[in-house]
Amino acid sequence: MLRGNATATVDDKGRFKVPAQYRDYIEETWGSDFYVTSFEGESVQIYPLPVWQEIEEKLAKLPSQHPTKKKYLDRTSYYGHSTSLDKSGRILIPALLRESAKMAGEVAVLGALTYLDVWNHALIKTRLETQTVTNEDKEILSQLGI
Repeated sequence: MLRGNATATVDDKGRFKVPAQYRDYIEETWGSDFYVTSFEGESVQIYPLPVWQEIEEKLAKLPSQHPTKKKYLDRTSYYGHSTSLDKSGRILIPALLRESAKMAGEVAVLGALTYLDVWNHALIKTRLETQTVTNEDKEILSQLGI
């Protein structure tokens, strides 16, 4: 599983170097192909391609005009880009997504179990401060035994 937090850099050309603590596990488990996208445009989700294909298979089971499916696919396709690791362990983040998620320089890389969630440091700090943990959140986690 992909867990924890690491710091990485997005260079001027939009290349993101996948931190070694994640890269080795990803390559051994899923290979070196990725789907880079975002649902809300605030962060960059980097899915190993086999993980993204599982999501696509689940979505394919819904009717083609299902409104939630359409919203999800509209956003993830708009920002989406298939890519592979280069010899230096980097992947390209598309310009549209870099701009939307404010990806430049040093970024925070969060392990999200089966994908990486990459954030501009200021945006993730604001999100953590404004989206507080509620009693309902605690109850749901408790029901899961967490």
